[in-house]
Amino acid sequence: MAARYGSDLIVDLLKVLGIEYVALNPGSSFRGIHDSLVNYESGRQANPEIILCCHEEIAVAVAHGYAKATGKPMAAIVHNVVGLQHASMAIYNAWCDRTPILVMGGTGPMNTSKRRPWIDWIHTALVQGNLVRDFVKWDDQPVGIESIPSSMMRGYRIAMSDPAGPIYLCFDVTDQESALEKEIPLPDPARFRPPAPLQAETDAIKEAARLLSEAQNPVILADYLGRDNGAVLSLVELADLLSIPVIDLGARLNFPNTHSLNLTGKNRELVSNADVVLGLDVMDLFGSLVRQDPAAHSTVPAIKPGCKVIHVTLADISMRGWTTDFQELAPVDLPIVANTRVFLPALIEEIKRQGKFSRSVVEERRKTFAVQHDEVRARWQSDLKKRWDERPVSPPRLAHEVWEAIKNESWLLVAGGFRGWPGRLWNWDKPGLFLGGYGGGGLGYGPGASVGAALPYRGTETICVNLQRDGELLYTTSALWTASNTGVPLLTVMTNNRTYYNDEEHQEKIAIARGRPPENKVVGMRMEKPPVDFANLARSFGIAGEGPITEPDKIRPALDRALRVIKEEKRPALVDVYIQAV
Repeated sequence: MAARYGSDLIVDLLKVLGIEYVALNPGSSFRGIHDSLVNYESGRQANPEIILCCHEEIAVAVAHGYAKATGKPMAAIVHNVVGLQHASMAIYNAWCDRTPILVMGGTGPMNTSKRRPWIDWIHTALVQGNLVRDFVKWDDQPVGIESIPSSMMRGYRIAMSDPAGPIYLCFDVTDQESALEKEIPLPDPARFRPPAPLQAETDAIKEAARLLSEAQNPVILADYLGRDNGAVLSLVELADLLSIPVIDLGARLNFPNTHSLNLTGKNRELVSNADVVLGLDVMDLFGSLVRQDPAAHSTVPAIKPGCKVIHVTLADISMRGWTTDFQELAPVDLPIVANTRVFLPALIEEIKRQGKFSRSVVEERRKTFAVQHDEVRARWQSDLKKRWDERPVSPPRLAHEVWEAIKNESWLLVAGGFRGWPGRLWNWDKPGLFLGGYGGGGLGYGPGASVGAALPYRGTETICVNLQRDGELLYTTSALWTASNTGVPLLTVMTNNRTYYNDEEHQEKIAIARGRPPENKVVGMRMEKPPVDFANLARSFGIAGEGPITEPDKIRPALDRALRVIKEEKRPALVDVYIQAV
């Protein structure tokens, strides 16, 4: 029998866990694992496919996007302390986005007598996981080959348990490269699977059902619920049952925008008039229930006295003290810790069992909100019409042109909310069409995450769309190479305003407040001298490039050409459009 090594065991365990892809930028600290991924074979199941990336931040973002698209974790391997530092921003994004990722790394040797001079010393930490411990669910650095199976099984289960999130496992190079002295049995993954989703206690479900049934003006706020397609369908059923308007806060696609009870855009009016607010996986509930005065750095309640607030969330059991990603503490009358995927069906059944709602009131609400829904949609179309011929291209015009190009395709918006315009102008009529934002607000997420989200759609007819900001692409540009190398069906549309506009707004506000020239807001912000040629940049990475496009009527032909490349040549394409800043 051929010799087997510790790294072979790690690959066997990845296969046992059903890991299909491993994103990495090569590094000597995991050369053993890399060799096993390439050269070691066991059993019928193929080794995980290597997704080669040019930066560790991209590797983790690829795994992040893949997990959001599939609901399954992917592995990303980073090189020692230096690779982990590069990857830390992407890990934080995944932490804030409650996304399961298996981040793995190598270290060592921890036995100082086996270290190479200089390099092994500056690349060894006590222990590596300290670097990211404040924004992963768990980290481990197992000692000895025999301890690896338990570490990997535990890491997978923790990453996938409610609430999901990234974990970090670090393997000593000597354990990776040591020959197995005896056969180590592979665990049965069924016996180490994550527990069932958390469900609320019966009394809480009953009280929530009563409050919603008796309410005259209930409203639902949904944010991260859309990470599960079944939860979206349950929310539609709940809204229909009681004719409750839904405000989609946008961390995922939580509720179809074509549904007559989607009242996103009337947030302020609905919240201020509500007598019961049901929050579902709302990351910043406080911010949704107040009105803010940015100049004064103050807030006042947006809900009226006596309004009852129900919040169903897993956030209360997923906290660290290093950053305050848990947001301001909101007053809640009925706090519920539960997975909305299992909570909503139970709530619906309880509402039906109690039978306390008035069917006439429900029907009247349905008619009222249907009219308001149509009014909101008409307002967005009116805004589009007003800005149709603007130059540079207006954001709503670009969003419209992309929609017209893809609406008859099988499509998925994998990254880029584009200031909410796709949610206003496209038809989001089923779950899973939009994977949401980047969690921790760390720029560099979109390019890599869009590649990862598009991976499972290779060989299909689905077009994966990334509405990509120009400044962000410059953080992790080489993700374009990984997109080209993997042949993902990815359409990247640059929403290119040639500036860091978010910060322009901040500079303008502070200049006005201080009585200084607001026109200087552009200093240190604009990327105009010279403008970045993103189409040429894309072509240099093997991606079809179109643009820069400055005329609105040139957008659609360029998009059609890009789609033909994706469908016929099986390679990604990028369309660079110069747009207005606002």
